[in-house]
Amino acid sequence: MNRAIFNNIEMKPKQYKSDVSPVWCPGCGDYGVLASVYRTLSELGINPKDFVAVSGIGCSSRLPYFVKSYKMHTLHGRAGAVATGTQLANPELAVMVTGGDGDGFSIGGGHMPHMARKNVDMTYVLMDNGIYGLTKGQSSPTTRKEMPAYITPYGGVEEPMDPVSYMLTYGATYVAQAFAGNPKMCAELIKGAMEHKGFAYVNIFAQCPTFNKLDTAKYYRDLVEELPEGYDPTDMDQAIKVARRPTGKAPVGLIYTEDRYTLCDEMKRLVDHVGGSADYDKQKIVDLNRP
Repeated sequence: MNRAIFNNIEMKPKQYKSDVSPVWCPGCGDYGVLASVYRTLSELGINPKDFVAVSGIGCSSRLPYFVKSYKMHTLHGRAGAVATGTQLANPELAVMVTGGDGDGFSIGGGHMPHMARKNVDMTYVLMDNGIYGLTKGQSSPTTRKEMPAYITPYGGVEEPMDPVSYMLTYGATYVAQAFAGNPKMCAELIKGAMEHKGFAYVNIFAQCPTFNKLDTAKYYRDLVEELPEGYDPTDMDQAIKVARRPTGKAPVGLIYTEDRYTLCDEMKRLVDHVGGSADYDKQKIVDLNRP
């Protein structure tokens, strides 16, 4: 995105609320994430016309409805692909994907590594509640084995995946993690993600009080641990180590960041290079690929 869109307007967080009221269950962690998004947009001074919120399917994917902005509620698992097209079509916009663990890492899991390796200049905020909430409590890619769920009443047999470890190895250039019960930290990390040039991923533990009785707000509060003093988020080896939870706690904060050319940068470089060649002829390329 063009960072010139920052500080273009003065709006309070509540002014970013749309006319649609949230429909989540009382106690849902997504409320904390929504409040953090409002706060981030206000602190960055982004005009709603310059912001696009994209989502797939799921409880957390309803978030764009509640934000005053352009928005697209797309297909299950396809939010990242739509957001990539949006960002490439108009790099002047701030593009954010919001979704859940099932939407992002189950049906949408095939898109994640490619958004990361291509370093698409956008922010992906994932609300991880370890369950499929909208479809009434099936186990998700991050569900713990010991948790009974709708279709696995005696617990699961599959190891849960760790989104942070995946995003680090996929090549995301900004990886952070937080708990929805700490909206101040969530807002700080989402703000950092939007200021970052490249693919920024923020994993947020967001409890589902209706269908996940194991991973409660108290469980997440006890699970998380802030990164140690002196931690270097530019050290990949250190990032991978803490992501593996050597203390048994889940790290929260900015886990990793690096500077790398974005997909838009690389495409512009290619166009400039090829466009300056005397042999470059768009019509010849079209004719060559015409059936």
